[in-house]
Amino acid sequence: MTIILTGDRPTGPLHLGHYVGSLKNRVELQDTSTQYVMIADIQALTDHYEEPKKVKDHVIEVALDYLSIGIDPQKTTIFIQSLLPQLFELTTYYLNLVTWNRLKHNPTVKQEIVQKGYGESVPAGFMVYPVSQAADITAFKANCVPVGEDQLPMIEQTNEIVRRFNQVYKTDVLVECKALIPKTGRLPGTDGKAKMSKSLGNCIYLSDSPEVVAKKVKGMFTDPNHLRVEDPGQVEGNPVFTYLDAFDTDLEEMKAHYARGGLGDSTVKKRLTEALERFLIPVRARRAQYASDPAEVMRIIHKGTERARAAAAQTLSEVRQAMGLLYN
Repeated sequence: MTIILTGDRPTGPLHLGHYVGSLKNRVELQDTSTQYVMIADIQALTDHYEEPKKVKDHVIEVALDYLSIGIDPQKTTIFIQSLLPQLFELTTYYLNLVTWNRLKHNPTVKQEIVQKGYGESVPAGFMVYPVSQAADITAFKANCVPVGEDQLPMIEQTNEIVRRFNQVYKTDVLVECKALIPKTGRLPGTDGKAKMSKSLGNCIYLSDSPEVVAKKVKGMFTDPNHLRVEDPGQVEGNPVFTYLDAFDTDLEEMKAHYARGGLGDSTVKKRLTEALERFLIPVRARRAQYASDPAEVMRIIHKGTERARAAAAQTLSEVRQAMGLLYN
């Protein structure tokens, strides 16, 4: 099985939502799969085009986040998107196989346009990033892509392009992929909003210190009707319990106690803080180890980029051959 993580954008540190959303699956599957992890600097520029230095500066930070959670560069290929020109050539070919109307109606794109407040001023690069993502996936003939549920329309669009290419050029060069959805689902923001987001400032980051984690958990949104310890509390939809489901076990008694009343939010948050610390202590240790030698981190990235470039070049050669674009 070939797996690719289609792109965490280097615009800031990665958070617990990234981990639950796809990175946990990535760590678990790297022992059994051929795996590529992309640092999506070009994709980041679709909505940070005025801040290229910010994107460049965060490349190594995202790499550190990958390494800190247990991504092993001996098992997983970590690469930088912009250093693979094959991806951009594939994107150009694929753009002829999808209509502008189809791109406008991609649910993920529509949602992000609203979130970013673009209105009618949507950058063209942002509109076509689903096609770029299709190139990222198909370049490695990935048949499995760990994503959050909100990214399913992107996988659907990739498979539409694959089918269209193979039909038009009478080939089977490109491979369809399946989405691997996490068991836990999406983590809400600490403020109770539906999504953990850097722009909303409601994240717990993989690089946060114990003090920062404790402070963020203490301020988390819970059940607004659970005003007194003795009041019955709502477990379903309570962000604290959503996080506990992702990072703790044996919660049945605590959930039952909270639901019938007699258990305070501070006790539940204390347990969450402890659970997050159990997860983050080894993460911080690995991060500190790699961060002490940034030159080695860049060596890992460049070595992975070379491997990824070779794989993408092979696919591009097969694509050009299928299209009759080899000029010998």
